[in-house]
Amino acid sequence: MSFDSLKITDDIRSSKTSSRPLRVAVFSDSALPVLNGVSVSVATLVSELRNQGHFVSLFTSHYPGFEEDDPATERFQSLMVDMFPNYPFARPPFNILRERFRQGKFDVVHTHTPFTLGVVGKRWGQTEGVPVVSTYHTHYDRYTHYVPVVPEEVTRRVLALHTRNYYHKVNAVITPSEPSREWLMDQGVNRPIHVIPTGIPEPRHHDRREMRTGFGWQPDEFVVLFVGRLAQEKNIATLIRAFAQIAKGARARLVLVGDGPDREELQALAKKLKINDRVEFRGFVPREHVDGYYAGADAFGFPSDTETQGLVVAEAMSYGLPVVVAEGGGASQAVQPFHSGFVVPSTVDAFTKGLKTLMLDPVLRREWGQNARKLSLELTVPRMTESILSVYRQSIHDVQAS
Repeated sequence: MSFDSLKITDDIRSSKTSSRPLRVAVFSDSALPVLNGVSVSVATLVSELRNQGHFVSLFTSHYPGFEEDDPATERFQSLMVDMFPNYPFARPPFNILRERFRQGKFDVVHTHTPFTLGVVGKRWGQTEGVPVVSTYHTHYDRYTHYVPVVPEEVTRRVLALHTRNYYHKVNAVITPSEPSREWLMDQGVNRPIHVIPTGIPEPRHHDRREMRTGFGWQPDEFVVLFVGRLAQEKNIATLIRAFAQIAKGARARLVLVGDGPDREELQALAKKLKINDRVEFRGFVPREHVDGYYAGADAFGFPSDTETQGLVVAEAMSYGLPVVVAEGGGASQAVQPFHSGFVVPSTVDAFTKGLKTLMLDPVLRREWGQNARKLSLELTVPRMTESILSVYRQSIHDVQAS
């Protein structure tokens, strides 16, 4: 696990921004109550910046039926698209909130999506002479299967071109893992790119036995947990097929926390493999209740190789769970192979071997779980936020000096 905590130069230390609270405008198309990696990352950052005394305004989309009670959050009018039923899209007119932005007298703009509101935030910031920092959260080219009619290769090329053009024109880029930084560099983005994962909160204490009893899990069952969206890009079918192999003649249970478009298909697969009585589809679980599942499980499986970070892997590790994670994506960056878990190809055979090893060796599980917990301490929310603040201050300094 590694990230670069930007060193603050003497010039920055001597500048006014090094000692006073900053005024930060955050723009994101995705924010709570929508629950995904981007919205969680945004909420975590906004909360911690405010805790540290900085002023933060969040500019995001209105979610139908959601009543905003934060006076520092500005929500644009939005529309819902059938293709993405849970994701509101901000719509014009955008300038209705332009004066609010000007009145904010912001020191820095931080965008979290390169689309509608990311473009608005970048344009407004640059027009006002405010430095723009942008976080690259998502490999959008891995989601082209959601775009109908247009051939995937065409969509992929268009997204790659837009990504390069967008991040090429900001002052600094943040991304949560080294593979995603390398991908951006391969696309021709030549701005400063800093690897700073999303911070994870301190795990809450739960009585493990009480959690398992409440969920109906037996004390001697080996419980494998997955948390995330039930969708094609997560490769969950591989995890289910691997679990079917280890479940033969063993007391084991697979628990899937989350919902998504592939739920029925995955339920049908579990039934076909005759393990539907041992695969739990828990559906959507409020974020504040997910930690109980981490606390009660024995291991965490994550077969997706499309992530820039895979925040849930770090969260699982913070609760002392050894992990089996697909290689090639950002999720694997949090894991030390053969120390806190397995990093393996995203194949059924590889996941079967990893899960079976953990199932049959409780001593190894305990040791790797303890190691995982220690590793997760590198990713505390205050520490990651300080690294982001360093990027802000460097960007402010560079703009003032130019």
